[in-house]
Amino acid sequence: MTDNFTTLLNFLPQLWEGIQTTLILTIAGSIGTIIIALILGLAMTSPHAWVRIPARIIVEFFRGTSLLVQIFWLFYVLPLLGVDLDPMMCGIGALALNYGAYSAEVVRSSIKTVNQGQWEAAIALSLSPTRRMIRVIFPQAWALMIPSLATLLIQLLKGTAVVFFITLSDLTDKIQQLRQSTGDTIFAFTVGLLIYFVIAWLIQEGMNLLERQATKRLGRRRPNSRSDRRDARRDARTAAKRDTGASAGNSNIAGPNAGNVGYGGPL
Repeated sequence: MTDNFTTLLNFLPQLWEGIQTTLILTIAGSIGTIIIALILGLAMTSPHAWVRIPARIIVEFFRGTSLLVQIFWLFYVLPLLGVDLDPMMCGIGALALNYGAYSAEVVRSSIKTVNQGQWEAAIALSLSPTRRMIRVIFPQAWALMIPSLATLLIQLLKGTAVVFFITLSDLTDKIQQLRQSTGDTIFAFTVGLLIYFVIAWLIQEGMNLLERQATKRLGRRRPNSRSDRRDARRDARTAAKRDTGASAGNSNIAGPNAGNVGYGGPL
Protein backbone atom coordinates (compact mmCIF):
# COMPACT_ATOMS: atom_id res chain seq x y z
CA MET A 1 0.00 0.00 0.00
CA THR A 2 2.88 2.37 0.79
CA ASP A 3 4.29 1.72 -2.68
CA ASN A 4 0.89 2.63 -4.18
CA PHE A 5 0.86 6.01 -2.46
CA THR A 6 4.45 6.66 -3.48
CA THR A 7 3.55 5.89 -7.10
CA LEU A 8 0.47 8.13 -6.79
CA LEU A 9 2.58 11.05 -5.54
CA ASN A 10 4.97 10.65 -8.46
CA PHE A 11 2.00 10.35 -10.84
CA LEU A 12 0.24 13.51 -9.58
CA PRO A 13 1.42 15.82 -12.42
CA GLN A 14 0.03 13.42 -15.04
CA LEU A 15 -3.13 12.89 -13.01
CA TRP A 16 -3.60 16.67 -12.81
CA GLU A 17 -3.40 16.87 -16.61
CA GLY A 18 -6.26 14.38 -16.85
CA ILE A 19 -8.28 16.30 -14.25
CA GLN A 20 -7.75 19.53 -16.19
CA THR A 21 -9.00 17.92 -19.39
CA THR A 22 -12.09 16.60 -17.59
CA LEU A 23 -12.74 20.00 -15.99
CA ILE A 24 -12.42 21.83 -19.32
CA LEU A 25 -14.82 19.39 -20.96
CA THR A 26 -17.25 19.66 -18.03
CA ILE A 27 -17.21 23.46 -17.74
CA ALA A 28 -17.28 24.23 -21.47
CA GLY A 29 -19.78 21.44 -22.11
CA SER A 30 -22.02 22.76 -19.30
CA ILE A 31 -21.95 26.29 -20.73
CA GLY A 32 -22.83 24.94 -24.16
CA THR A 33 -25.53 22.74 -22.63
CA ILE A 34 -27.21 25.68 -20.88
CA ILE A 35 -27.10 27.86 -24.01
CA ILE A 36 -28.53 25.12 -26.25
CA ALA A 37 -31.13 24.20 -23.63
CA LEU A 38 -32.38 27.76 -23.31
CA ILE A 39 -32.58 28.27 -27.08
CA LEU A 40 -34.35 24.99 -27.82
CA GLY A 41 -36.44 25.01 -24.65
CA LEU A 42 -37.79 28.49 -25.33
CA ALA A 43 -38.32 27.60 -28.99
CA MET A 44 -40.45 24.60 -27.99
CA THR A 45 -42.77 26.90 -26.02
CA SER A 46 -43.28 29.19 -29.03
CA PRO A 47 -46.84 29.52 -30.35
CA HIS A 48 -45.42 29.45 -33.88
CA ALA A 49 -45.23 25.97 -35.37
CA TRP A 50 -42.36 26.92 -37.69
CA VAL A 51 -40.24 27.58 -34.58
CA ARG A 52 -41.62 24.90 -32.27
CA ILE A 53 -41.54 21.88 -34.63
CA PRO A 54 -37.89 22.18 -35.82
CA ALA A 55 -36.78 22.66 -32.19
CA ARG A 56 -38.67 19.52 -31.18
CA ILE A 57 -37.10 17.54 -34.03
CA ILE A 58 -33.58 18.63 -33.03
CA VAL A 59 -34.21 17.74 -29.38
CA GLU A 60 -35.61 14.31 -30.19
CA PHE A 61 -32.75 13.59 -32.62
CA PHE A 62 -29.98 14.27 -30.12
CA ARG A 63 -31.87 12.61 -27.27
CA GLY A 64 -32.51 9.55 -29.40
CA THR A 65 -28.94 8.98 -30.59
CA SER A 66 -25.92 7.78 -28.65
CA LEU A 67 -23.41 10.25 -27.22
CA LEU A 68 -20.61 7.95 -28.36
CA VAL A 69 -21.93 7.87 -31.94
CA GLN A 70 -22.31 11.65 -31.92
CA ILE A 71 -18.72 12.19 -30.80
CA PHE A 72 -17.48 9.69 -33.42
CA TRP A 73 -19.49 11.53 -36.08
CA LEU A 74 -17.93 14.86 -35.16
CA PHE A 75 -14.42 13.39 -34.98
CA TYR A 76 -14.42 11.03 -37.97
CA VAL A 77 -17.18 12.20 -40.35
CA LEU A 78 -16.86 15.99 -40.25
CA PRO A 79 -13.28 15.91 -41.64
CA LEU A 80 -14.63 13.97 -44.63
CA LEU A 81 -17.03 16.89 -45.19
CA GLY A 82 -14.23 19.45 -45.02
CA VAL A 83 -14.67 20.49 -41.38
CA ASP A 84 -11.70 19.49 -39.23
CA LEU A 85 -12.20 19.97 -35.47
CA ASP A 86 -9.63 19.16 -32.82
CA PRO A 87 -10.55 16.40 -30.32
CA MET A 88 -11.34 18.87 -27.52
CA MET A 89 -13.85 20.76 -29.65
CA CYS A 90 -15.43 17.48 -30.76
CA GLY A 91 -15.81 16.42 -27.14
CA ILE A 92 -17.28 19.73 -26.01
CA GLY A 93 -19.63 19.88 -29.02
CA ALA A 94 -20.94 16.34 -28.55
CA LEU A 95 -21.50 16.83 -24.81
CA ALA A 96 -23.22 20.19 -25.32
CA LEU A 97 -25.53 18.88 -28.05
CA ASN A 98 -26.46 15.66 -26.25
CA TYR A 99 -27.07 17.06 -22.78
CA GLY A 100 -28.41 20.33 -24.20
CA ALA A 101 -31.20 18.32 -25.84
CA TYR A 102 -32.10 16.66 -22.55
CA SER A 103 -31.89 19.99 -20.70
CA ALA A 104 -34.10 21.68 -23.30
CA GLU A 105 -36.97 19.47 -22.19
CA VAL A 106 -36.31 20.56 -18.59
CA VAL A 107 -36.49 24.22 -19.68
CA ARG A 108 -39.71 23.65 -21.63
CA SER A 109 -41.47 21.75 -18.84
CA SER A 110 -40.38 24.26 -16.17
CA ILE A 111 -41.77 27.17 -18.20
CA LYS A 112 -45.05 25.30 -18.68
CA THR A 113 -45.17 24.54 -14.94
CA VAL A 114 -45.29 28.22 -13.95
CA ASN A 115 -48.72 28.96 -12.52
CA GLN A 116 -51.26 30.06 -15.12
CA GLY A 117 -52.17 33.02 -12.94
CA GLN A 118 -48.68 34.43 -13.49
CA TRP A 119 -49.18 34.33 -17.24
CA GLU A 120 -52.56 36.02 -16.92
CA ALA A 121 -51.17 38.70 -14.60
CA ALA A 122 -48.35 39.47 -17.05
CA ILE A 123 -50.86 39.77 -19.90
CA ALA A 124 -53.05 42.02 -17.75
CA LEU A 125 -50.05 44.33 -17.26
CA SER A 126 -49.83 44.64 -21.07
CA LEU A 127 -46.28 43.29 -21.14
CA SER A 128 -44.93 42.26 -24.51
CA PRO A 129 -44.24 38.51 -24.96
CA THR A 130 -40.48 39.10 -24.60
CA ARG A 131 -40.77 41.20 -21.44
CA ARG A 132 -43.38 38.82 -20.09
CA MET A 133 -40.94 35.95 -20.40
CA ILE A 134 -37.89 37.83 -19.08
CA ARG A 135 -39.54 39.71 -16.21
CA VAL A 136 -42.22 37.32 -14.97
CA ILE A 137 -42.13 33.77 -16.31
CA PHE A 138 -38.48 32.85 -16.73
CA PRO A 139 -37.28 33.85 -13.21
CA GLN A 140 -39.87 31.50 -11.73
CA ALA A 141 -39.10 28.74 -14.25
CA TRP A 142 -35.36 29.11 -13.58
CA ALA A 143 -35.84 28.29 -9.89
CA LEU A 144 -37.84 25.20 -10.89
CA MET A 145 -35.36 23.88 -13.45
CA ILE A 146 -32.12 24.18 -11.44
CA PRO A 147 -32.42 20.82 -9.54
CA SER A 148 -32.98 18.88 -12.77
CA LEU A 149 -30.19 20.77 -14.54
CA ALA A 150 -27.84 19.91 -11.66
CA THR A 151 -28.53 16.21 -12.21
CA LEU A 152 -27.89 16.52 -15.94
CA LEU A 153 -24.63 18.42 -15.45
CA ILE A 154 -23.38 15.68 -13.14
CA GLN A 155 -24.34 13.19 -15.85
CA LEU A 156 -22.35 15.33 -18.29
CA LEU A 157 -19.31 15.10 -16.00
CA LYS A 158 -19.53 11.32 -16.12
CA GLY A 159 -20.11 11.43 -19.88
CA THR A 160 -16.73 13.10 -20.39
CA ALA A 161 -15.12 9.66 -20.11
CA VAL A 162 -16.07 8.89 -23.73
CA VAL A 163 -13.42 11.32 -25.02
CA PHE A 164 -10.93 8.54 -24.33
CA PHE A 165 -12.06 7.10 -27.69
CA ILE A 166 -10.98 10.19 -29.65
CA THR A 167 -7.40 10.35 -28.35
CA LEU A 168 -8.04 12.78 -25.47
CA SER A 169 -6.30 11.80 -22.26
CA ASP A 170 -8.86 12.66 -19.60
CA LEU A 171 -9.17 11.59 -15.97
CA THR A 172 -10.40 8.10 -16.86
CA ASP A 173 -7.43 7.54 -19.17
CA LYS A 174 -5.00 8.71 -16.46
CA ILE A 175 -6.61 6.37 -13.94
CA GLN A 176 -6.00 3.52 -16.39
CA GLN A 177 -2.34 4.56 -16.57
CA LEU A 178 -2.17 4.73 -12.77
CA ARG A 179 -3.55 1.18 -12.60
CA GLN A 180 -0.82 -0.02 -14.94
CA SER A 181 1.85 1.80 -12.90
CA THR A 182 0.73 0.42 -9.53
CA GLY A 183 -0.55 -2.94 -10.71
CA ASP A 184 -3.37 -2.44 -8.20
CA THR A 185 -6.81 -2.17 -9.82
CA ILE A 186 -8.67 -1.52 -6.56
CA PHE A 187 -6.40 1.35 -5.53
CA ALA A 188 -6.36 3.08 -8.94
CA PHE A 189 -10.08 3.00 -9.56
CA THR A 190 -10.85 3.99 -5.96
CA VAL A 191 -8.75 7.12 -6.51
CA GLY A 192 -10.73 7.76 -9.69
CA LEU A 193 -14.05 7.32 -7.91
CA LEU A 194 -13.06 9.78 -5.19
CA ILE A 195 -11.94 12.43 -7.68
CA TYR A 196 -15.14 12.13 -9.72
CA PHE A 197 -17.17 12.30 -6.50
CA VAL A 198 -15.45 15.53 -5.39
CA ILE A 199 -16.05 17.20 -8.76
CA ALA A 200 -19.70 16.08 -8.80
CA TRP A 201 -20.16 17.33 -5.23
CA LEU A 202 -18.77 20.75 -6.20
CA ILE A 203 -21.19 20.91 -9.14
CA GLN A 204 -24.11 20.03 -6.88
CA GLU A 205 -23.13 22.62 -4.28
CA GLY A 206 -22.77 25.27 -6.98
CA MET A 207 -26.23 24.50 -8.33
CA ASN A 208 -27.66 24.52 -4.79
CA LEU A 209 -26.23 28.02 -4.37
CA LEU A 210 -27.86 29.12 -7.62
CA GLU A 211 -31.17 27.64 -6.47
CA ARG A 212 -31.01 29.47 -3.14
CA GLN A 213 -30.29 32.75 -4.90
CA ALA A 214 -33.09 32.19 -7.42
CA THR A 215 -35.68 31.39 -4.77
CA LYS A 216 -34.49 34.29 -2.61
CA ARG A 217 -35.04 36.74 -5.49
CA LEU A 218 -38.58 35.43 -5.78
CA GLY A 219 -39.14 35.96 -2.05
CA ARG A 220 -39.53 32.23 -1.47
CA ARG A 221 -37.77 29.65 0.61
CA ARG A 222 -36.02 26.70 -0.99
CA PRO A 223 -38.05 23.47 -0.60
CA ASN A 224 -36.58 21.08 1.97
CA SER A 225 -34.17 23.77 3.14
CA ARG A 226 -32.45 23.69 6.51
CA SER A 227 -35.17 25.91 7.93
CA ASP A 228 -37.85 23.50 6.69
CA ARG A 229 -36.04 20.52 8.19
CA ARG A 230 -35.51 22.37 11.47
CA ASP A 231 -39.19 23.33 11.63
CA ALA A 232 -40.19 19.74 10.83
CA ARG A 233 -38.02 18.41 13.68
CA ARG A 234 -39.45 20.97 16.09
CA ASP A 235 -43.01 20.08 15.10
CA ALA A 236 -42.23 16.38 15.51
CA ARG A 237 -40.86 16.95 19.02
CA THR A 238 -43.89 19.04 19.94
CA ALA A 239 -46.26 16.35 18.65
CA ALA A 240 -44.34 13.66 20.53
CA LYS A 241 -44.59 15.62 23.80
CA ARG A 242 -48.30 16.19 23.23
CA ASP A 243 -48.89 12.49 22.58
CA THR A 244 -46.89 11.56 25.69
CA GLY A 245 -48.91 13.97 27.79
CA ALA A 246 -52.18 12.63 26.40
CA SER A 247 -51.12 9.05 27.17
CA ALA A 248 -50.21 9.99 30.73
CA GLY A 249 -53.57 11.72 31.18
CA ASN A 250 -55.45 8.66 29.97
CA SER A 251 -53.54 6.47 32.44
CA ASN A 252 -54.54 8.76 35.34
CA ILE A 253 -58.17 8.62 34.29
CA ALA A 254 -58.17 4.86 34.04
CA GLY A 255 -56.31 4.38 37.34
CA PRO A 256 -59.15 4.95 39.90
CA ASN A 257 -61.48 2.68 37.95
CA ALA A 258 -58.94 -0.07 37.63
CA GLY A 259 -60.04 -1.58 40.96
CA ASN A 260 -63.61 -1.98 39.72
CA VAL A 261 -62.54 -4.04 36.78
CA GLY A 262 -63.39 -7.65 37.44
CA TYR A 263 -65.44 -6.81 40.52
CA GLY A 264 -68.36 -9.10 40.98
CA GLY A 265 -69.96 -11.74 43.16
CA PRO A 266 -73.21 -13.45 43.88
CA LEU A 267 -76.17 -11.13 43.79
